[in-house]
Amino acid sequence: VEAVPAYYVRPHKREGQRPAILYNHAHGMDYVLGKDELLKGRVELQARPYAEELTQRGFSVLCFDTWAFGERQGRSESEIFKQMLWSDQVMWGMMVYDSLRAIDYLVSRPDVDADRIGTMGLSMGSTMAWWVAALDTRIKVCVDICCLTDFQALIDTRGLDGHGIYYYMPGLLKHFTTAQINALIAPRPHLGLAGNYDPLTPPAGLDRIDAELRKAYEAEGAPEAWKLVRCETGHFETAAMRTEILSFLGQWL
Repeated sequence: VEAVPAYYVRPHKREGQRPAILYNHAHGMDYVLGKDELLKGRVELQARPYAEELTQRGFSVLCFDTWAFGERQGRSESEIFKQMLWSDQVMWGMMVYDSLRAIDYLVSRPDVDADRIGTMGLSMGSTMAWWVAALDTRIKVCVDICCLTDFQALIDTRGLDGHGIYYYMPGLLKHFTTAQINALIAPRPHLGLAGNYDPLTPPAGLDRIDAELRKAYEAEGAPEAWKLVRCETGHFETAAMRTEILSFLGQWL
């Protein structure tokens, strides 16, 4: 596994342990930006970068370059995917593995409260957020922005090419739906945010996921811990979404 260069952004005043956010950067075909999204933002996000928003609210934040992005450039996404396939590896699996190791790093830090770790991201970063939260209970709060995609709905709307090749795993649909993966997060707090005109998250799929997660959270006795916010927008974070996100993190983390 390649080294994972990272930014670690912490509040200016350190007073004991603080909650932390594993921030997952987006894709957008911008292989140069990578983890710099945390510090600089991107066009699909609101103007104020999340580094400022989160650290000023007392969170420490970690973001790293995933495969093919930022300081890990040099080979194309397609080349990496093909080589891994020959080696009986899956690119998305290796990307998730890096995120799990990032959590290892966060909990090892004396200035991080290991019981108050959340994860969030937009687009590819959104998908990473809900996968990592599903797989690792050390994540206590999940926020996904504009990529809670129902796999079958994506097929039905012929939207598969909207996602990069990294996204696809052999045999996944034989075992899991998107809702079944996300149900593993329950009863931990989970906020999903989506645009009703976003081709990457077909509306019928959002309806299906929402219905199934409502049942999952009710069965766990935590119906208030799941929330889906849908806005009249496309693949963008709106000001209303940003307000919901900061409020949700403040409430639960």
